[in-house]
Amino acid sequence: MIWKPNVTVAAVLEQDGKFLLVEEETADGIRFNQPAGHLEPDESLPQGAVRETLEESGYSFRPEWLVGIYRWRHPEKDVTYLRFAFTGPLTGHDPERPLDSGILRAAWFSLDEIRACSPRHRSPLVLRCVEDYLAGSRYPLDILTHYD
Repeated sequence: MIWKPNVTVAAVLEQDGKFLLVEEETADGIRFNQPAGHLEPDESLPQGAVRETLEESGYSFRPEWLVGIYRWRHPEKDVTYLRFAFTGPLTGHDPERPLDSGILRAAWFSLDEIRACSPRHRSPLVLRCVEDYLAGSRYPLDILTHYD
């Protein structure tokens, strides 16, 4: 058997003390997550985070920092995720843009609200990424190398 993790990218975005989350339909019910998804072939990790954020929320941002790299194994699905979480300034919003299939809404949540809805998080990485961001976790993007 060949094991390999699912590589995902996510955006940890803050505005006025609140964080952008998406509410989405999943196989496990309605869950909350950062704008996030699977890395596509031939895109860099930051490009994937920008694409996923736009597709799932209608927001654009410029990745300036890597918040962290997270490995998480879903306990019931025997699937391992390797998440790269980015942050940076918002650069735009298109409220009329149709969101990805399964996304019910994108909204801004305070830390207390995020903690309160933690039983409905897509994974424990949702809260962990926000907490790491608030703790000042920032790594320069030049630690990542993308060869074309």
